[in-house]
Amino acid sequence: MIRWALAFFLLNGLSAEAATINTSLYILRDSIHFDNGTSLPYATFNESNAYTATNARIVADLGDQLDLWVVNFDSEVHEFRIQGETNTVSIPVGDSVQVLYDCNSQGVFIFHDPMNFPDNASVGLSGMLVVKNTTNAGFYWNIKEHQVGNNATVFGGSSPDWSTYYPVHFTINGKSAPNINNDADARVVGNVGDTIYIYMANTGQSIHSMHLHGYHATIVYSSKNPSHVGWSKDSMPIFPSETMVLELVPDQPGEYPVHDHNLIGTTGGGEYGQGMFTTLLIAP
Repeated sequence: MIRWALAFFLLNGLSAEAATINTSLYILRDSIHFDNGTSLPYATFNESNAYTATNARIVADLGDQLDLWVVNFDSEVHEFRIQGETNTVSIPVGDSVQVLYDCNSQGVFIFHDPMNFPDNASVGLSGMLVVKNTTNAGFYWNIKEHQVGNNATVFGGSSPDWSTYYPVHFTINGKSAPNINNDADARVVGNVGDTIYIYMANTGQSIHSMHLHGYHATIVYSSKNPSHVGWSKDSMPIFPSETMVLELVPDQPGEYPVHDHNLIGTTGGGEYGQGMFTTLLIAP
C-alpha cells in the first residue's frame, strides 16, 4: 500500500504536556436510511472498516498532536482537508494518507473531501475535529440536510444543480428524530448547575438555527462570527461550513425540546417529527 505523508502545522507553540493521538479514518460507501423508507447512497469517514452513516468524530485536547491515517476503501479517488488549512491531499483507491496535525487552536474544525466541493462533502464525507480545553461534559452535533437525487448524481460522476437545491431530510450525526434521542453523543443530559459544552458543525448547504427551549446558552466559539462570542441566546443560526461551541449551565430541571428553528428542518420527506429534533434532559 502506497503511503503519502503531509504535515499540517499551526503557529502557536506546543503544550509541554501534549499527547499524541493515533487514529484512522476509513472512507466507505453504503447508504443512509430514513424513517419514511427513503434510502440514499452515502459515504462517510468511519472509525473502522465497518460502515456507519454517522461520520467519525475526533476529539483532542488543546496542544495534542494528531497522527491520522485516512484510508480510502471506496472505488473512487478522494481528497482530504481540515478546515482552515490550505493543504489538500489526494487518496487513490485502496491507498492511505498520513496527516500530522498540531491541535494548537481550540474549537471545532470540519474535515472533509473538498473534491468538486460541495459535491463529495454533501453526500456524507464531512466530519468533526474537536479541540477542547476543558474536562466538562461535551455533546456533538454534525448538522446536515439531504436532497433526494443529489447523492445518486454525485456518485454517478456529475454535479447536482445547486441553484435548485431543496433538501427534504435533516439529520444530526446522521440520524433524524426520534433516533437522535438514542445518540448519547447528541442528546444533552446533565444536572442543574453543570457546565455543559455543545460542539456544532454545519456540514450541509443550508442555514440552520438550533433553538433551545428552557435555557439560554453562551457562544464561546464561532468560526464565522468571532464577534458573537459571549452572546447569550436560545437560538443559534449556523451557516454552511460554520462551526460553533455553546456553553450551557442549566438553571432548572426538566426535559426541553431542541430543534431547528427553520421548521422544515423538523420534518423528513414532508413528515413532521423526523428531522433535527431532540431533547435536553436535565436532572435536579
